[in-house]
Amino acid sequence: MELVDVYVPTVLGRLRIRQAGAGPAMLFWPSLLMDSALWTAQAGYFAGARQVVLIDPPGHGASQPLTREFTFEECATCVVQVLDHLGLPRADFVGNSWGGMIGGTFAARHPDRIGAAVLMNCTASPAGLRQRLEYALLTRTARLMGGIRAPLVPSVIGAFLGPTSRRTRPHAVAAIRAALTRADVNSVTWAVTSVVPRRPDQRGLFGLIRTPVLVVAGVEDPTFPVAETRAMADAIPGARFVVLDNAAHLAALEVPETVNTLIDGFLRAQG
Repeated sequence: MELVDVYVPTVLGRLRIRQAGAGPAMLFWPSLLMDSALWTAQAGYFAGARQVVLIDPPGHGASQPLTREFTFEECATCVVQVLDHLGLPRADFVGNSWGGMIGGTFAARHPDRIGAAVLMNCTASPAGLRQRLEYALLTRTARLMGGIRAPLVPSVIGAFLGPTSRRTRPHAVAAIRAALTRADVNSVTWAVTSVVPRRPDQRGLFGLIRTPVLVVAGVEDPTFPVAETRAMADAIPGARFVVLDNAAHLAALEVPETVNTLIDGFLRAQG
């Protein structure tokens, strides 16, 4: 599988898009601090029968650095602009954490451009005090250190992975470490501020969603506990909710075979 890079101008700067395959389109948006590499296993699985579109989100990977905060509505507009640039009338959407939140925004605001949605390890609720304080400390320290350096890396790994992955999945730990070395500290600060302390309560908005939605939680997710992700699923009419054992905040990276089979079965069920 060969991924082809395309650069798309959007309201949040130039985004790098990585494409492979042909057929019905699937668009993937990752978590904060991660980039399109999160979806490597999914791209390899689905590119044989579908057009896979992997997004380096604003300020991440090879996309243009951020220079300001953003809204979730602007992120959803970025998705529309990517589809327009690629000549795609619609696409199925798969998102993790930040990507899952934006997938819900996109589904609610642009129902004519989305097929089915798989929203993983995410929330529709605003950030609580503890999460706001933790991420404010992370960004402040990262700025002082000029990046997400060694003393901060264990904290990020602890926020993303549960005990099973930390103990038995060195590839997941290595992938997070690699993504953090690519992170631009200024962009990370803008993005974290927008996605954590400024995160809107989207539970009312998600009540407008009419597309088929699968919401996925990880039983070991330390960032969004199962109950919080379940509340998101409850806000979406007709949403299916699945909890993955032995997985945490980056299930697509931790248990890719399980995730691929789950997404494939859900999309096939939608026809």
